Amino acid sequence: MEKYILLVEDNPDDELLTLRALKKNNIANKVVVARDGGEALDFLHCLGPHADRDPQDLPEIVLLDLNLPKIFGLDVLKRIRAEQRTSTLPVVILTTSSEERDMVESYRLGANSYIRKPVDFEQFTEAVRNLGMYWLVLNQYPHSLGGPA
Repeated sequence: MEKYILLVEDNPDDELLTLRALKKNNIANKVVVARDGGEALDFLHCLGPHADRDPQDLPEIVLLDLNLPKIFGLDVLKRIRAEQRTSTLPVVILTTSSEERDMVESYRLGANSYIRKPVDFEQFTEAVRNLGMYWLVLNQYPHSLGGPA
């Protein structure tokens, strides 16, 4: 199975910025975009329009915004962690929120990392480069836990 990233982002400008930053850093992994919390959960849990997807085909990482329509990002994270199959999936919160309570709650619910989106494109590109290097190259994941293959 191809290694890919699930980007959960409702803002088209932030989506484009993230995709550009990934490309600029030669992160060639396929990116699947979900534009709201419900779409992300349907994709991960193979529901609705994604019912025919292979449940074992999980992304290498989920980049999750918090301020999402339909289902808020923290609720998406809670539901990812609640299902055995996705409970250990690496989830990085990628948000503009600088609220301490959002950060604390993200970690409490099992986020692997919390990154504030820098306003400056160069800073954002550097953050994405570091994120890609760590999560897609350096990080070792125990595949016996049912995570990404």
